[in-house]
Amino acid sequence: MSPRRSFWLGFADGVPFIVVVTPFAMLFGLVAVEAGLNLWQVLGFSLAVFAGSAQFTALQLIQDEAPTLIVIATALVVNLRVGMYSAAMTPWLAGARMRTRAVMAYLIVDQSYACSIRRYEENPDWAVAARVAYFFGTILPVYPTWLAGTLVGGLVGAALPEWLALDFALPICFLAIVAPMLRTFAHMVAAFTSVVLALAFSWMPFGLGLLVAAVLAMAAGAVTEVQVERRTNRSVV
Repeated sequence: MSPRRSFWLGFADGVPFIVVVTPFAMLFGLVAVEAGLNLWQVLGFSLAVFAGSAQFTALQLIQDEAPTLIVIATALVVNLRVGMYSAAMTPWLAGARMRTRAVMAYLIVDQSYACSIRRYEENPDWAVAARVAYFFGTILPVYPTWLAGTLVGGLVGAALPEWLALDFALPICFLAIVAPMLRTFAHMVAAFTSVVLALAFSWMPFGLGLLVAAVLAMAAGAVTEVQVERRTNRSVV
């Protein structure tokens, strides 16, 4: 497939996410302004971080007057999955320019990763240029929508009626992304562990329960994957 065709295929795959990214972004803009940030700070936050879940987490901790190190550490842990996304995509992008990969690293979010890794696995014969073009196609509808949505939320969010609840977008967005990716037993163990531990440690101050749950869930998934591979190798032998 040519880079041009793969780009527009990526764009088509990314367009449906506008439905959930828009209210998600508007909700962040509204909450950020209510927390005391001005519109330039809201936009700067989204430009610098571009990671909705980490932004919401950091904002909540800031409102709770958590220590700066706790805010940074928790936001980094929430975003650790992006590092794993990058590692998973690296074998598919060997040969791409360092500058291009740096831009892609900034733009990796749940939506662009979920679409890209699925297409890469379905089309292993794609050239690197086609893979890069597809990735940028997936993010084109999402990135401007996120920035515009945060600004709109900051500007008019307070005027929205109470019945128009925007907070539905966050769980729906993650369910739409995570559900198709639970392809192995290890994935399911990690997801189940994260849910159970996040609830169990919800009493911890400054959102530390989320940090602990995330680390332990990743460890549980990794251990499960190793055990499954060992059993598979034994059965083959």
